[in-house]
Amino acid sequence: MNFSAEQINWLRLSRTEGVGSITFHRLMNKYGSATHAIDALPHIVKTKSVTVASRADAEQEIEALLKIGGHMIFAGDESYPLSLSSIEDAPPVLSVIGTIALLQKQSVALVGSRNASLNGRKLAARIARDLGEADFTVTSGLARGIDTSAHEGSLQKGTIAVVAGGVDVIYPKENTALYKKICEHGIVVSECALGTQPIAQHFPKRNRIVSGLSEGTVVVEANFRSGSLITARMAAEQGRDVMAVPGSPMDPRAEGPNALIRDGATLVRNAADILEVVQSFLRTAPAYQTKLLSPAGLSECAEIIEFPVKNIREIILPELSTTPVGVDEIIRTCNLKSAEVQGTLLEMELEGSVLRLPGNKVCLA
Repeated sequence: MNFSAEQINWLRLSRTEGVGSITFHRLMNKYGSATHAIDALPHIVKTKSVTVASRADAEQEIEALLKIGGHMIFAGDESYPLSLSSIEDAPPVLSVIGTIALLQKQSVALVGSRNASLNGRKLAARIARDLGEADFTVTSGLARGIDTSAHEGSLQKGTIAVVAGGVDVIYPKENTALYKKICEHGIVVSECALGTQPIAQHFPKRNRIVSGLSEGTVVVEANFRSGSLITARMAAEQGRDVMAVPGSPMDPRAEGPNALIRDGATLVRNAADILEVVQSFLRTAPAYQTKLLSPAGLSECAEIIEFPVKNIREIILPELSTTPVGVDEIIRTCNLKSAEVQGTLLEMELEGSVLRLPGNKVCLA
């Protein structure tokens, strides 16, 4: 399978250190193509050298993925999930193994505790099976416990496993047999490069894809420290339905779902309750994404960012901390132009000193 120069550069830009999903989309909106964005990077960051992933590495990654029966999906491709494309920090590139058509079906995320009870696992499997019978795909994170039961229950009708490492890395190892079955009958999805080992900071990123692929997220069992509550929060921020199965106040694994219901999540008992909540929706992808393979989109002249003469960084930096703050608030507080602040923040992120977050927020790295 041949990949265009723009697709290769798209992967190179997405694999460049300091270029997160939000910054990637900002660069694309600014320059119209990954090729032009890469050419502009030296003009953006003047304080240090930005090392763009090499063409050889990008080609090698694609070739290795194809060799194991996988595919690479670029944001803007027809096969890229429409529901995922609507979130602000949508992954620029997805590596997948399995049935790509499942990414376009209506989906519900089913997540919960790794240390789930027997009843919780049985309920998750039954809900997943019933959702499959209703022609919904079930999305989860391939973790032990509720995730495993959700995948097992929906395997025959279609399940999506989003992993926190490379699409070729099985975690936990005990799910090796399930992983292989999902590759055959469902689909495994990752935004990481092949061979990437799952580490702590990858899991919240994985969770946003789980919720972003789905019209609603259901939490079955989870304590207050569970990553499932992060998935539920991300679903709410993405404008998706949040649902939870209640449990006994005496069971620590019911703390999370009960708290979600108290705070406004929909109480659900079975698949029928879930189907009553979720509704089909369509969202359009950003304009530049639809031009990924368009000659017109690739021939636009790259616009060079004009940075202000005065040191905006010294004005912005005192307003930042590890707690996220809105960029609009920084602009008002510092009495600066939007272009000045946005340009400086972009440079600071590429240097690794700040993080851009969904909701047009920023914090110190």
